Amino acid sequence: MSERDTLEVDVLIVGGGPAGLATAYHLRQLSNQANLELSIAVLEKGKEIGAHIISGAVMDPSGINELIPDWKERGAPIERPVEEEGVFYFTKTKKVRLPITPPPLQNHGNYIISLNKFTRWLGEQVEQSGVDIFAGFAGSELLMDGNRVIGVRTGDKGIDKEGNPKGNFEAGIDVHAKLTILAEGARGSLTKQLVRKLNLDEGKNPQVYAAGVKEVWDVPKQANAKGWVVHSMGWPLRTEEFGGGFIYNMAGGKVSIGFVIGCVQLPSWPGWLRCA
Repeated sequence: MSERDTLEVDVLIVGGGPAGLATAYHLRQLSNQANLELSIAVLEKGKEIGAHIISGAVMDPSGINELIPDWKERGAPIERPVEEEGVFYFTKTKKVRLPITPPPLQNHGNYIISLNKFTRWLGEQVEQSGVDIFAGFAGSELLMDGNRVIGVRTGDKGIDKEGNPKGNFEAGIDVHAKLTILAEGARGSLTKQLVRKLNLDEGKNPQVYAAGVKEVWDVPKQANAKGWVVHSMGWPLRTEEFGGGFIYNMAGGKVSIGFVIGCVQLPSWPGWLRCA
């Protein structure tokens, strides 16, 4: 077997999505302002930044305005500004448009974006700031010193489906860090390890998740198409369930469409999700 290599960094961020990338960029800004030589690394399990991000989202620009004030000048990819919006209640055979848009669903001043394109662009800004991004490395387990996280071990490569090493076996790397930040998503594997080890969910309400499907459809292009956002509620959900659908009009004859239903993790079913 190959000997396991070790990498030492000051800050390790697990997850190369918008949250992890924004964290890395802001930390680099703070370290530059304080004249600190800080080594920052991002681990991303996808083969490249954005590989596991599905396109189609509505972005409130307040966060990116604060993080990168000149983001438009840097060429950040935008599909359309939100110009029209509506909320519909569906029955099995009819639809009713709400006379007002509830405040949480008001999106004027926001932008319809391809989250995949935007994440890739943000990754470029992070790399240019001097942060190391290691794509294609999935965190397999936390490195612990008692109850203190001291880093992450990446997954071994070149193993068969039974977990046995093959001829091209390559041991994962132990990345040691003074500070480890988990930004791997709502059900990140390392986060679940930490919750179990430190009993972080003891005495707490079960976590609530949303399971859904999102696709990007090609539709006939319209010369004067506006940036519109539609949200829906009601059918096919039952009254005891929460969730709904959405449609975002993107550029180039593409539409992002999806449906989400709320789920809850039951204490009696460890590791399983049951939709409401």
